[in-house]
Amino acid sequence: MEKKDFSISDALKSGWDTMKGNFWYFVGVLIVAFVVTAVPHAIAGALQDNFPGLSFLFRIIGWIADIIIAIGLITIALKFLDGQKPEFNDLFSFQPFFWKYLGASILTGLIVVAGFILLIIPGIYWLIKFQFFGYFVVDQGCDPVEALRKSSRITQTVKWQLLGFGLLCMLINWLGAIVLLVGLFVTVPTTLIAYAVVYRKLLEQTESAQVTLPQPA
Repeated sequence: MEKKDFSISDALKSGWDTMKGNFWYFVGVLIVAFVVTAVPHAIAGALQDNFPGLSFLFRIIGWIADIIIAIGLITIALKFLDGQKPEFNDLFSFQPFFWKYLGASILTGLIVVAGFILLIIPGIYWLIKFQFFGYFVVDQGCDPVEALRKSSRITQTVKWQLLGFGLLCMLINWLGAIVLLVGLFVTVPTTLIAYAVVYRKLLEQTESAQVTLPQPA
């Protein structure tokens, strides 16, 4: 089993630098992302008591919107890492990946829920293990099973480090939220890019280890 590692501070610094250089781009993207995802859920909540059927429909719409925006944000983050300048419409570049992402999301959700039923700890373990499925769908066009398998592979040996990184990112975004929500325009892009940096770092180390493995005669 190959040993992998990554620097949390380097990932966050890369996120911070990218956010600073593209602050107003991220402001526009996040405002639109919030409206697109929040409005259906808000309508569903308002209709819950009097129109439960219609409320359920808007919850489904909200879930679809969540997936579309998640794909768009991953696309934007990966483009920054590749030295490209993302465009605003990249936020809605979900068409090639929607069904694969949906399948991987459902599969991951079922596994994680089953893990939480099994005394919580397995759920946390599997959540960490499969957290990069979306990156493999968007970055490599993987099908759901392949995306989960590759996420499992790159997270080997670094799950405790990934747990600490995830908790730190949650804390950073929580601090951004309590500053009248304005801080989220700084913290969300920073952690978004940081996660993409960690994904690419672990992927490079995994692929490098595979190349250096001795080939069977």
